[in-house]
Amino acid sequence: MRITVVGTTGSGKTTLAGRLAGALDLPHFELDAINWQPGWVSLNDTDQPEFIRRIEAAIGQPAWVMAGGYSNVRDQIWGRATHVIWLDYSRAVVMRRVTWRSVIRAIDRKELWPGTGNRENAAMWVTPEHPIRWAWDTYHRRQREFTARLADPRFSHAEIFRLTHPDQAEPLVADLSKARAQA
Repeated sequence: MRITVVGTTGSGKTTLAGRLAGALDLPHFELDAINWQPGWVSLNDTDQPEFIRRIEAAIGQPAWVMAGGYSNVRDQIWGRATHVIWLDYSRAVVMRRVTWRSVIRAIDRKELWPGTGNRENAAMWVTPEHPIRWAWDTYHRRQREFTARLADPRFSHAEIFRLTHPDQAEPLVADLSKARAQA
């Protein structure tokens, strides 16, 4: 299985991908962890060939679970994926999740990706690129993009799951675990 979990910022991609990877005993990759270098340097912006090389190395493996949806590598990831899971949750759910996540991160000051030293703080919340604002500003655009992509015949080889409520996640994990065990 090669599973990509997509959705708007803060929808829970990394959390679900981690649960799937654990339940299915598959490698787990997070695009943000690959992208963000020490000092909040975006590899995708500063060394895109290296970013793409790292993504291609990950998706070149026989099985994996990927969390994230950077547009410049989306075709490669979706092209290799056997399963695409779209977290198409309501804006209210997404905003509650991304806000709560940001508050917790600002309070606990835990490093977001090991070895980067990158930590969130409340002062970051006013920037247009902060996940809270990004989730709000891009919510409808992401819905249009993913709706169109899921209808694209280039990706018809993949099994598609569109989750519209968080309660659908655990049954999907159970179903995919059962399918993997039977394969």
